[in-house]
Amino acid sequence: LQVPRAPSQPTASSESRRFTNKHSKKALKASLTLGILLGMFFVAWLPFFVTNVTQAVCSCVPAGFFDVLTWLGYCNSTMNPIIYPLFMRDFKRAMGKYLPCCRRSGEPRPSAISLSMRNSNSGPRAATSLKNVL
Repeated sequence: LQVPRAPSQPTASSESRRFTNKHSKKALKASLTLGILLGMFFVAWLPFFVTNVTQAVCSCVPAGFFDVLTWLGYCNSTMNPIIYPLFMRDFKRAMGKYLPCCRRSGEPRPSAISLSMRNSNSGPRAATSLKNVL
């Protein structure tokens, strides 16, 4: 005898597979972004720090070479605002929301009051007294 399958079983497994695939794609993208950012950081700053320690021990590093490594680190710091929007959608949205050069034409501009209230956590609240808090 064959037992018929319930129609909900294939749907549940396909939904779970779809969720797993979506979750694994997000995790892969996040790890790729983190790998790129950390890789660029180490490539740019590790030679500077190794040279710094070497300079402290033997004082044999030419000043021009040290300056080049310092500027390599500065270039990495300059690249971060370019790298983050390329790989992170939330960062791109935040940039578009608060910077006028990155805002779309149809989006309203946030007011200074709403920004300060949002940042200071002093938005409209229900009146609280010390008695209610304790």
